[in-house]
Amino acid sequence: MIIHTPGKSFEANRSVNQELTFATMQKQMQKRNLAFTATEMEALKMIGSDTLYSNLAFLLSDQCTYTMKVAVFEGRETPRIVERKEFKGSILKQYNDMISFLDVEIKKKISDTKSMKAATPQYPDEAIAEVLLNSIIHRDYMFSASNLINLYEDRLECISLGGLAPGMSMEAINMGACQSRNPGLAAVFTRMDLAQNFGTGIRRIKELYSHCYLDPIFRAAEGAFSVILPNIHESLEVLTDTKPTTKISTPLSIAEKEKIYQIAKEQGSVTRNGVEKLLGLKTTKAFRLIKEMCESGVLEQEVNGKYTRYIPK
Repeated sequence: MIIHTPGKSFEANRSVNQELTFATMQKQMQKRNLAFTATEMEALKMIGSDTLYSNLAFLLSDQCTYTMKVAVFEGRETPRIVERKEFKGSILKQYNDMISFLDVEIKKKISDTKSMKAATPQYPDEAIAEVLLNSIIHRDYMFSASNLINLYEDRLECISLGGLAPGMSMEAINMGACQSRNPGLAAVFTRMDLAQNFGTGIRRIKELYSHCYLDPIFRAAEGAFSVILPNIHESLEVLTDTKPTTKISTPLSIAEKEKIYQIAKEQGSVTRNGVEKLLGLKTTKAFRLIKEMCESGVLEQEVNGKYTRYIPK
């Protein structure tokens, strides 16, 4: 049962459950050296003027009954689920648990751990965080069903309930307009330095993919909003499968690193001068790419007097 007072948002209404505990939130606040007192809870609107807990407090409490579900699929289109999980408790705990789960499952999808791809993130960490935060902060909690995360070989999909806030459109969202359905929740996440609360989420995700061939997809429908993040490794496959004469927008630095790694494997090693000549790069860029590959553990530097070469691991 949900108590709803006309004229009030969901999070501002009184929680039916008043026997709430906040172990997760207290831990997260202490971690950030933030106070978590009754006064702070009132300021965050977790406690109303009637001194009772609000639905906002319920969402952040250990007793929260809303959940997030994730399914890991085999391949790209198959309906076969190889792993599934439902996260419960405080939405702060659900967020952290989902981040940890996805980190493990995404890494499992790399078949060749010695390839250049293994050292290249499949998804920008910041993009995943933005998608999950948006799904939590902007969902409609009048729906009792769970937000859904689907992980395929080539993409990560997030479906949150509620669609766009009333009066908003995709055009307005793409312009950077922001109208949070749950401003109190947004304020809490901003206070904890997890969100900016400035309408930059979608633009930031697009920026993180600006160097890639494949773009993230945003869709709004009545009752739901979805985001699809492409696996960045798909851009590398598109590059490999595309004829050189085809004009495409590729993730240049990633593609160049892939070429350097392949050359190193074929020749047994590479030198900076060799990379410059083979790829037509300037000295500064060749040095930067090789340095980054060494730092990520893909190449290993070997110095013999004045001669330096880089060996693939």
